[in-house]
Amino acid sequence: MFFPDYRSRRLRKNEGFRRLIRETRLSVDNLVLPLFVRSGKDTKKPIGSMPGHFQLSIDHLIREVQMTKDAGIPAVLLFGIPDRKDEAASGAFARDGIIQQALRRIKDKTPDMLVFTDVCLCEYTSHGHCGIIEKGEVDNDATLEVLAETAVSHARAGADMVAPSAMMDGQVGAIREALDEAGYETIPIMAYSAKYASCFYGPFREAAEGAPQFGDRKAYQMDPANADEAIREITLDVEEGADIIMVKPALAYLDVIRRAREEFDLPIAAYNVSGEFAMIKAAAKLGWLDGGKAMMEILTSIKRAGADIIITYFAQEAAKILQGG
Repeated sequence: MFFPDYRSRRLRKNEGFRRLIRETRLSVDNLVLPLFVRSGKDTKKPIGSMPGHFQLSIDHLIREVQMTKDAGIPAVLLFGIPDRKDEAASGAFARDGIIQQALRRIKDKTPDMLVFTDVCLCEYTSHGHCGIIEKGEVDNDATLEVLAETAVSHARAGADMVAPSAMMDGQVGAIREALDEAGYETIPIMAYSAKYASCFYGPFREAAEGAPQFGDRKAYQMDPANADEAIREITLDVEEGADIIMVKPALAYLDVIRRAREEFDLPIAAYNVSGEFAMIKAAAKLGWLDGGKAMMEILTSIKRAGADIIITYFAQEAAKILQGG
């Protein structure tokens, strides 16, 4: 009988050895928590498809940001739900818009917390699309002007970084130029560079109240079958001045994250989206798997694929485990 000279199991036989040779280290420093803010006071509206997450009025948002900071998580990503929506997405760039109000309050209460803002129009348009509609279609170049104005309004209100997610051609360049002209040269851009037209966004559309009222977003978000196209999209964003590039969703696109890691020397973010969160929560509720272990395995896989930053609704739960809580 043949016995191997090298036995891989020697270094797996106990937790001490496994820790000693572990290749991928997931840290609380890698995590960003998305949060949803709406107007009003003492409002904490549950998001049915995302257990443990809420639409928060600013008073509750401030407390949530403080809890996130106390958990050791370095940053939050804000999404706003306005009081009213219109064709021009005017709530996206208004001085008293919900995101602008939230930024000022957060920076007043927790100035050392990093606050990133999603720059898109879907939550603010009456039709729910990510851009300005002309003749029944999203007008790319008209949308660029509104996205740029929105990004500047966020920077003015205190955003540490803006994250354009509309998937309009040229959005990063337009925003970079607008920020620089307004005196915000030091505000970085985290570009949703490879954002796929995914079914995994379903719970988010409930959370942000931004589902399209007609058609879909396949004309501007990417075909899930394409990976080479993702590299072209990322290349364009890098050339336009992106500081961080993002792949969204994360779990179904680990191969794209890996390719981005191999081809680009920039920080890479991955968005562990609402549907990826919801399916683990649903399966755990039914007793079909251990939710905590599944969460950590998924987050580790995203880090192993090459992500430096993981935007995830699991952030606070994962932080407790990572810090021994």
